[in-house]
Amino acid sequence: MNSCDENQQARARDRARIEIPNCELESLIQLQHDNPRSPKRREFLRAGLNGGLGMATVGLVQTETLAEDIPPRIDLDESYSKEVDDAIRGGLSLLIARQNPDGSFLSNEGGKNIGVCSLAGLAFLSRGIRPGIGSAGKALRQLGGYILANAQESGFITAMGATSHGPMYEHGFATLFLAELYGNDAVLNVRPALSSAVELLVRSQNSQGGWRYDPRPNEADLSVTVCQVMALRAARNAGIGVPRETIDKAVDYIRRSQNADGGFMYQLTGGASRFPLTAAAVVALYNAGIYEGEEVDDAIAYLESNLNLNSSLERNSFFYYAHYYSAQAFWHRGGAAWVRWYTRLKKMIVPLRTTQGGWFDYNSLEYGTAMACLILNMPRTVLPIFQR
Repeated sequence: MNSCDENQQARARDRARIEIPNCELESLIQLQHDNPRSPKRREFLRAGLNGGLGMATVGLVQTETLAEDIPPRIDLDESYSKEVDDAIRGGLSLLIARQNPDGSFLSNEGGKNIGVCSLAGLAFLSRGIRPGIGSAGKALRQLGGYILANAQESGFITAMGATSHGPMYEHGFATLFLAELYGNDAVLNVRPALSSAVELLVRSQNSQGGWRYDPRPNEADLSVTVCQVMALRAARNAGIGVPRETIDKAVDYIRRSQNADGGFMYQLTGGASRFPLTAAAVVALYNAGIYEGEEVDDAIAYLESNLNLNSSLERNSFFYYAHYYSAQAFWHRGGAAWVRWYTRLKKMIVPLRTTQGGWFDYNSLEYGTAMACLILNMPRTVLPIFQR
């Protein structure tokens, strides 16, 4: 922020449309890693939610022109409206505009992260984008190439120097993405890396049935475990062998993580229920073939009664993560519960778009955008892993 005039910044934030210079934008994003409780971090968030982040330069290509390469849907209704469809098209177009030649993204923080790139790939696939066709298909194929280029001989998928504190998240999302991509792209050789990634997951499951941050069978937590269960389910759907024992042990771990209030704890050592974990656990149970029963009903009731505490980025720094899973949970639930939930989600998420067409998140702009597109597209998704 050395070149930014602080008084000028303060006056700018008082305007109806808030401009945040690029130098301040990068510095303030970094605050979430250095000091999550920083007052400047909270000030930045408030500015972003009021539209300020959209004024920052986030890509040299205007997304409105790119959106023309992603045709609008014609199967609109009261729930999946033109507003939702346009928002998704704009978000995917922003991802195209911000892609590097190697398939990764521009953001210094998270742009090369395997998990973020995999979620972006899933967002394209969910829309029905076909690899190699048009600018969107080219972007999808480049994402697949980037993931495959970072698949290690051990089976571990990670980009050296661009990992988070929990690289098994990245491996799980990458395995999920490759499983969904497999069979859709005749150019990329997906199967060897996908098979090796699954073998690593089987080897690294711990004695409790879960996984933790690193590919070693030591500790476990519910969040990382659900990520791997989704990956394994998608791989099995794609025809990759997954031992039944691995799934059974993981389901047992998830079930033992439920608290008396219906919510789910982080680790088996105990702890309060958390909304994001509960949403994730419900999705994992559905994907394991457990569609009904007291444990599912209690978890859904917990989510319904705690939505207000997870209704904005300012209230919950895991906002998009939580609703990536909550959208799936209620989509599988179906009926009136799904209609009510999706209506509330789109009312929360669509207005959070920046003027560039994406969604801000502390992980990166690409992460927030990919997650928002996946959530909003749930009623029209073509991803096998999301099918009822």
